[in-house]
Amino acid sequence: MRQPRSEEDEGLALAISLGKLTLGRIVQAAIVALVVGVVGFAMMEALPGDAAYRIAAGRYGYDMVTGAAAEQVRSELGLDRPAAERLLTWVGQTFTFDLGQSAVTGERVGHAIDHQLGHTVELALVAVAVALLIAVPIGVLAGLRPGSLFDRISAALAIVVRAMPAFLIGIVLMLVLAVELGLVPAAGHGHGGNFVLPALTLGIVLASVLTRVVRNAVAATVASDAFQFALHKGLPMRAAFLRHGVRNAAVPVVAYLGVQMALLLEGVVVVESVFSWPGIGHALTHAIFERDVPMLQGTALTLGLMFVLLSFLADLACRALDPRLNT
Repeated sequence: MRQPRSEEDEGLALAISLGKLTLGRIVQAAIVALVVGVVGFAMMEALPGDAAYRIAAGRYGYDMVTGAAAEQVRSELGLDRPAAERLLTWVGQTFTFDLGQSAVTGERVGHAIDHQLGHTVELALVAVAVALLIAVPIGVLAGLRPGSLFDRISAALAIVVRAMPAFLIGIVLMLVLAVELGLVPAAGHGHGGNFVLPALTLGIVLASVLTRVVRNAVAATVASDAFQFALHKGLPMRAAFLRHGVRNAAVPVVAYLGVQMALLLEGVVVVESVFSWPGIGHALTHAIFERDVPMLQGTALTLGLMFVLLSFLADLACRALDPRLNT
């Protein structure tokens, strides 16, 4: 007969499990940093045209660019050095937590990202709240009545929305809410109303997937033996779901929400540009156009590490909801 584990054994097992999880995420973060840096650098090197001219245009304007200005930029930034040497320099600086300077503005990349990251995190948090406000009630209602007309309609709408690119949803919302109705500002930052369109765009995109995840989790919970036993005991559907279903249904939802952070970060790059939101996605887009390699690598690296961090937090939340995952 198996003996129950003591509190000390359970604590040790929990510590080992969390240690393995943390170590795995640290290794993943290091791999992400290396891959993002190398791939970003290679893509910028593969772009046609002279990088020195593009950087000089970003500094002085396209009308003021001369061959002498481009040569000065080339010499200043070491663009005449071999590509492998420049990449190794960046890798070495990164491991000392130095992301270098913007090739266009001269600002420290770390300082610029520190400023931009706050705006992106604000937008992402509001977008997640919007997605949950949309997805949870629709998914719960569809999951409690699987196969119903409401379930089929919500599934069709989710497919249609997911098939639409984020920028198209943003433009439609801008035309309707800002241009036609004049309810909110079309773009910009600094006013509470500026949150509405970008957050609503990202929230709708994220909710299109999250709605079906909530629906499937609720449907599986309702069909479980434990939930059916609660109903047979005489508990109403609402009471049985709140008492026995919410926590079980929350685990796959939280897990998938962590995975879908990639979708959110993908949307941030496009949506911030559409609505002129001064975040990391907007900075990444400008860095590509201006061939600002240090800024590109720094912003892309930050987005990649954000994904690793959010996945780690989602894992911790799932383990808190279901302690069996710690074994």
